[in-house]
Amino acid sequence: MNPSERYEELCRMISYHMDRYYNQDDPEITDREYDELMMELRALEKENPGLVTPDSPTQRVGGSAKREAGVLVRHNVPMLSLQDVFSKEEVFEFVEDMQKQLADPEFVVEYKIDGLSLVLRYEDGVLKLAETRGDGVNFGEDVTANAKVIKDVKKKLKQPFAYLEIRGEVFMTNDDFQKVNERQELAGKRTFANPRNCAAGTLRQLDTAVTKERGLSMFVFNVQQVRGGSFETHTEGYEYLKKQGIRVIEDYRVCHTAEEVWDAVCAIGENRGNLPYDIDGAVVKVNRIADRELLGATSKVPRWAVAYKYPPEEKEAKILDIEVSVGRTGRITPTAVFEPVRLCGTSVSRATLHNQDFIDQLDVGIGDYVKVYKSGEIIPKIREVLKERREEGVHRFVLPQTCPVCGTKTVREKDTADIRCPSPACPAQIERRIINFVSRDAMDIKGFGTVYIEELVRRGFIKNIADIFVLKNHRSQLIEEGIIGKEKNTDKLLDAIEGAKQRDACQLLTGFGIPNVGKAAAKAVMKQFGTIDSLAAAGTEQLVEVPDIGEVSAGCIRSFFEDASNKEMLSRLKAEGVNMARIAQDGESERFKGLTFVITGTLSDMDRKQAAELIERNGGKVSGSVSKKTSYLLAGENAGSKLTKANDLGIRVISEQELLGMIQDENK
Repeated sequence: MNPSERYEELCRMISYHMDRYYNQDDPEITDREYDELMMELRALEKENPGLVTPDSPTQRVGGSAKREAGVLVRHNVPMLSLQDVFSKEEVFEFVEDMQKQLADPEFVVEYKIDGLSLVLRYEDGVLKLAETRGDGVNFGEDVTANAKVIKDVKKKLKQPFAYLEIRGEVFMTNDDFQKVNERQELAGKRTFANPRNCAAGTLRQLDTAVTKERGLSMFVFNVQQVRGGSFETHTEGYEYLKKQGIRVIEDYRVCHTAEEVWDAVCAIGENRGNLPYDIDGAVVKVNRIADRELLGATSKVPRWAVAYKYPPEEKEAKILDIEVSVGRTGRITPTAVFEPVRLCGTSVSRATLHNQDFIDQLDVGIGDYVKVYKSGEIIPKIREVLKERREEGVHRFVLPQTCPVCGTKTVREKDTADIRCPSPACPAQIERRIINFVSRDAMDIKGFGTVYIEELVRRGFIKNIADIFVLKNHRSQLIEEGIIGKEKNTDKLLDAIEGAKQRDACQLLTGFGIPNVGKAAAKAVMKQFGTIDSLAAAGTEQLVEVPDIGEVSAGCIRSFFEDASNKEMLSRLKAEGVNMARIAQDGESERFKGLTFVITGTLSDMDRKQAAELIERNGGKVSGSVSKKTSYLLAGENAGSKLTKANDLGIRVISEQELLGMIQDENK
């Protein structure tokens, strides 16, 4: 392949992976693999300068501005990328270059947080706007509503300037990330690949309650612009921000020589495994603001800073065992246990093998020697099996065909790599089922926390869902043993359980945790059948007539109601007075039956969630994207690309008032 062909191929590949990372929050390759492609492209451009085009990935900022999270806003200051370096020599070269151009420059070395860049604008000390990076040069997305529920974002400053613009990184701690994924799994939803993807998706989604629940964090790493005052240095800006209660990058160091800078970079590298959040490198910045202004920037990066990327650390280890566990959803997960090795500052001895397909792909077995690394410098993973070191008698591991906890024959879910235990009575799944049942989207039993559930299951008070409603029979024992707390707390929870008996059967069905039957599907099913008994008696042909219920979902519903243990559980729920019928909502109609709506822009009298509930209450369906199947686009102020696409497809665009008028006309 000649240089021109390879150049075009690299540009296509890198542009594709830029889009996956910046716009879709769903990268397909590791940071290191992406960096290697960029290094090859830069080397090719250096050898063949005539090949370089203005739209080369080396000449532009990754990402584009989207409108899903809010309206587009123009950047006051470009949110540029950083030039990456990968060796001690490149760090020294940067420092020495700065020393040639500047008089006795100072450098600040700090963590490069792996998250989503965000700018906050304050006017007279009051937060007025929060914007994402978007295309980095012209436009970003207005995410002010979500930013205001992030605990580290200050809405008002103690010592205000006329105008202050600061830039930081929104991220998620490893503990918060784990909690989110646990909730996703319990709800039967897709889990996030890493904290960065989760933080990015959370900041861009529409429900501020979800943003708040997921516990995002933020470090500020730069003062972008200030009016009504000034700072001489980057660190002076940090000191001011800290006095306002704003979190800035931790443990930064001020350095004067290349050796000091490199020592600081190495110190960060040694400590990265001990941090409660992910970093993807170290940043070296010129400290004095006047020096930065003198140096300026290219179209993509500032000339006064670089980001050092640490090489991925790999170690060889021997697999001593492969443990098989059952998750709360019944999924069978194999975990490799190997000789302890030290990676990124910590000792690791375990790594997930995901599923049988992954095991087959690696061709891994007990006794094999493998290469272990940390994905994102945090999560231990196995890269490959060292076949040349395989000893005689070592064979590829095969997952057991029966559940290791209850002995039930396992099943592989259609079109997935997941192998599950199908038994609802499996002890490993009881906690998950109860947590899902009491959750807000299901029976919404307030105060019934995970800690209580775990203890009640462990002590044998709860063995299935129906046991929740007979906890009142154990009141004295619960108080005496302090499982829930003292008398007041215990009675409060028992009262909440009693009140839940009157919940809508849609919530009850959601709480059963039937695979492929979430909140929306449960509403559609109960609207069709009315009662749990009618649903239990429905055949597959009747079930697939319900909108959004296909053969797979219908099969899951049939399997649930045909199971003997579930039949017994339903009988007990009825005996305890749990409501089994759908409760009709006020203002309910079939006005929008068979119609699909998409909502965009800012509505005047309701938010998008309320508009979606109104449409669904009147028999309609709400989708997130415009297509030929869209019936109406409900457009508010500052509607963007969805409005353009709707007009191109000839889809009728309606206002909030027109939507309400359509409902009123039907009622008349």
